[in-house]
Amino acid sequence: MNVPFIDLREQHRRVRDELDQAIQRVMERADFALGEDVVLFEREFAEFCGTRYAVGVDSGLSALELSLRAYSIGPGDEVIVPAHTFIATAAAVTFAGAQLVLVDVDLSTYNIDVSQIEAAITARTRAIIPVHLYGLSTEMKPLLRLADEHGLVVIEDACQAHGAQYEGRRVGSLGHAGAFSFYPTKNLGGCGDAGMVVTDDAQVAERICAMRNCGQKAKYRHELPPFNHRLDTLQAALLRVKLRYLENWNEARRRNASLYTELLAGNGVVTPVESADCRHVYHLYVVRVPRRDALRAYLREQGIGTGIHYPIPIHLQPFYKRNGFHRGQFPVTEQLCREILSLPMFPEMTAEQVQYVAAQVIQFESAVPVMEGVD
Repeated sequence: MNVPFIDLREQHRRVRDELDQAIQRVMERADFALGEDVVLFEREFAEFCGTRYAVGVDSGLSALELSLRAYSIGPGDEVIVPAHTFIATAAAVTFAGAQLVLVDVDLSTYNIDVSQIEAAITARTRAIIPVHLYGLSTEMKPLLRLADEHGLVVIEDACQAHGAQYEGRRVGSLGHAGAFSFYPTKNLGGCGDAGMVVTDDAQVAERICAMRNCGQKAKYRHELPPFNHRLDTLQAALLRVKLRYLENWNEARRRNASLYTELLAGNGVVTPVESADCRHVYHLYVVRVPRRDALRAYLREQGIGTGIHYPIPIHLQPFYKRNGFHRGQFPVTEQLCREILSLPMFPEMTAEQVQYVAAQVIQFESAVPVMEGVD
């Protein structure tokens, strides 16, 4: 059996007629930039998240950067970010001109270790960006309490967590603003790059609306930094179709994750956690094994696709050498980068495929004693 890491073709096949009709409507209107579907998608996604406003942009990175800028966070300010995340989270801070401050993550949830945040706060700290990594919400209650005590802005990086919940509320609606990516592989993915900021703050929404469109509050009157980060109408039209299926797709991911966890229990594999106050949406199903690279090679031989999210931590990336980070500074993050492996996960995945992948993982783990030296 061949099991791809993700299969976007099957998902698109099932909704192709609706996608084709959405494209045709945009083509007939020819409103390709900030057109009707952008306005409607913003309204629908805000309602989905439980926020007053949503502003469409061209990527999750832009959503994060413009959120920082909307709160006037920039040179001279510090922003706290988890050490284990995709580099876009850190890049948003850098591009806004602020100083990146990393905090190690929790070994069980892989999200920022909230207990370590206070020690990283200085007189220059202006914001925290918690990342709801792999589809699991950060423990937001203690984080928000800490942010409130220190007068800090909280911008949620929800780029991997569309529909995830914390204490019954959707992520993105918990902090001052939330950033989403609609990169094609996300739980809600477009057919190219796209992103969104959600917030209850009217002024922040207005500032982001202007900055994404060349800084214009009125046509040809450029009052704010003139970026070009608009959400394409075609992407919005396609995402409106997919949004109607998102909850069903998330439930399918949760069923597959539950089956994985059941099958892998007691077999030397550390599987994802999900606390009672969180609803995990499993953008990725990430396990932890000591012999990760050998397992990945073995699964490839069995026709199984896998991923590593992420193999090189931010503090050891060449671009961030100038920040003075060093190896050993964030030990949990470095351990994760050595041990984590993302198994196939997509809504259309069958129980048989999950069972096959789990069986091969178990087969490898049971053979470890006779495979010494494979790495």
